[in-house]
Amino acid sequence: MPEPLSPRELLALDRQHVWHPYGPMPGRAAPLLVESASGVRLRLAEPVEGQDELVDGMSSWWSAVHGYNHPVLNDAAHGQLERMSHVMFGGLTHEPAVRLAKRLVDITPEPLEHVFLADSGSVSVEVAVKMCLQYWRSLGKPRKQRLLTWRGGYHGDTWQPMSVCDPDGGMHELWQGVLPRQIFADAPPAGFDAAPDEAYAAQLRELIGRHAEELAAVIVEPVVQGAGGMSFHSPAYLRVLREACDAHDVLLVFDEIATGFGRTGALFAAEHAGVAPDVMCLGKALTGGYLTLAATLCTAAVADGISRGALPVLAHGPTFMGNPLAAAVADASIELLLSQDWAQEVKRIEAGLWEGLAPARSHAGVREVRVLGAIGVVQLDHEVDMAAATRAAVREGVWLRPFRDLIYTMPPYITGDDDLARICAAVCAAAREG
Repeated sequence: MPEPLSPRELLALDRQHVWHPYGPMPGRAAPLLVESASGVRLRLAEPVEGQDELVDGMSSWWSAVHGYNHPVLNDAAHGQLERMSHVMFGGLTHEPAVRLAKRLVDITPEPLEHVFLADSGSVSVEVAVKMCLQYWRSLGKPRKQRLLTWRGGYHGDTWQPMSVCDPDGGMHELWQGVLPRQIFADAPPAGFDAAPDEAYAAQLRELIGRHAEELAAVIVEPVVQGAGGMSFHSPAYLRVLREACDAHDVLLVFDEIATGFGRTGALFAAEHAGVAPDVMCLGKALTGGYLTLAATLCTAAVADGISRGALPVLAHGPTFMGNPLAAAVADASIELLLSQDWAQEVKRIEAGLWEGLAPARSHAGVREVRVLGAIGVVQLDHEVDMAAATRAAVREGVWLRPFRDLIYTMPPYITGDDDLARICAAVCAAAREG
């Protein structure tokens, strides 16, 4: 075993060598050093702002829905490690991947039937786009190679996903003129419960109809636009998209990487609209935050179309595709979720967020407070002071990760009422001081 390093030594090496997400190299601020995690708490290697542990208000970027160090998921990981941690998926298969694929087909909307297991959410979107482009080429319509989405979206940081993220003011604005040129509708009108705007619905129909000859697919985040702005929209627009895509021979892709597995109050956000896409992307909470894994599901029609082409295979194969360890934990995580009254827990969290975040409405600089399922958002009328907001939350004993003009929380579903109140107090404190 290597000699243990002190927190100071680790942070010095981190600053020297480790490039953290969405930051410069070296970073402007030292990250907090986590020693261990259990339940909803992150144990720090040394106290910060008087706190030696923090309640996690982020579910580790929305993935750790069961919290940390869960005995059921630990057992699944240990059991699979004793059999095999990995084996290539080309020409081989194994029980964890087969079981997971069957479970995903069983719980997602019909007629999704086939499962491609990838190793990250962004890659699952790449696979979805490749499926759609290859489908039309196989059917002799190679001109259908563009994508349509709405503004305010976020689909990942690899190449095709970046092309359908918000093109103005988003994280990927730098790549304008280099990325494939896609078609953008206005962002959907805000409000999950708002009456549908018929003029906006007409705009969606018109755009899809006008570009149908060149459109391979429409891709959107259903109901919740996540990292693009944490905004909610009426499920009615998903029905509009489904009808327009059917009318104009365009595929429909739902990116449920952030919304899947109960986060919005439905198992999948598409269920709020009662529609199904042709292709669906899943990730984040798929393994309960234990390991990286994602999935791209498609209908039999999409798979059959690709298989009839000159190249009758989907030419994509990540090295760790179908990783047995990740698949075993994912299957256990889904079983754990479905074995509980997860919907009631999400409803409880939703009620707690409405109550706990209400005081933020009176804070100077707060534009809006909104809640949907286990998502709570405080939007400011200015850019968040990240350092000040983070310090304020840590003083309350909570870990948050604000961005742009947003201070938000997506807590694990196991978060108790007292900890939920603490998270809300931290969001309010961050809004006040950020």
